[in-house]
Amino acid sequence: GVARPSPKIGQALGPLGVNMMQFCQEFNARTADKFKEDTPMRVLLTAYADRSYKFVVKPPPSSWFIKKAASVPKGGGEPGHTIGGRVSIKYLYEIAKVKQEVDPDLRSHDVEGILRMLMGTAKSMGIEVVEDTFPPTPLKIDV
Repeated sequence: GVARPSPKIGQALGPLGVNMMQFCQEFNARTADKFKEDTPMRVLLTAYADRSYKFVVKPPPSSWFIKKAASVPKGGGEPGHTIGGRVSIKYLYEIAKVKQEVDPDLRSHDVEGILRMLMGTAKSMGIEVVEDTFPPTPLKIDV
């Protein structure tokens, strides 16, 4: 991910007294070698009264990974009624391994538990989980 000074970032950081330029520089330095530029990142920011701050960069949400694996821009309009796409359970397993590695909240969870969570997320998005490899090409999700 890349953070650029913008009104959206300014509106989020300004009331907290956080210097937007300094935050963007630190964020970009921390994520430059780990994630691609267009990868959406989650950030947990703690701002202190003396205008100092610390932040933790978290990987993209599970829904982003699932949409990438299913090659769809969004999930089904009516989950449970309309199928917005399909994703292989093998792909979800690979996503689970990536999430376990890069998400500090999931490091203590086993891959099977993360896989079950991803299957539930896919179902709630209207993405069907299939057992065969769909599509037949290898999954490449660069984060």
